[in-house]
Amino acid sequence: MYRIGQGFDVHRLVPGRELWLCGIKLEHELGLLGHSDADVAIHALCDALLGALSLRDIGYHFPDTDPRYKGIDSKKLLSEVMKLITGRGYEIVNVDITICAERPKINPHIGKMTDVLAGLMCTDAGNVSVKATTTEKLGFTGREEGISAYAVVLLRKI
Repeated sequence: MYRIGQGFDVHRLVPGRELWLCGIKLEHELGLLGHSDADVAIHALCDALLGALSLRDIGYHFPDTDPRYKGIDSKKLLSEVMKLITGRGYEIVNVDITICAERPKINPHIGKMTDVLAGLMCTDAGNVSVKATTTEKLGFTGREEGISAYAVVLLRKI
């Protein structure tokens, strides 16, 4: 049995915060605002994984009203989500993530991002796709007010 999930997330760019994407820290003058480290790509991925098995969303499992998650590393959230996935007898077939940002350039970091995510999900790096695009200076992303990410996953019953 196969299950598909889709996720989306967005966070505002602000001064005084670190920029984390796909579990790695990027050098940039702005970072993403959020209750956790605001890793928009991992948040979209968590939502896709949870959605594939009808387990609601990341906010349900890790509410921003809970002080335990204040400043938490989103890699820990992904690890917890993966426990839910494997605990129900599923494994990753493939993951496809698209990050929408004008800056910084994402492409030089994709190999490392892929490796980090694959390790967290206990899957081969060949099963993880990370892509980046701009919005051609249009909308909030184009004005560099925020970064968004989309994720799609395919799970297989073991």
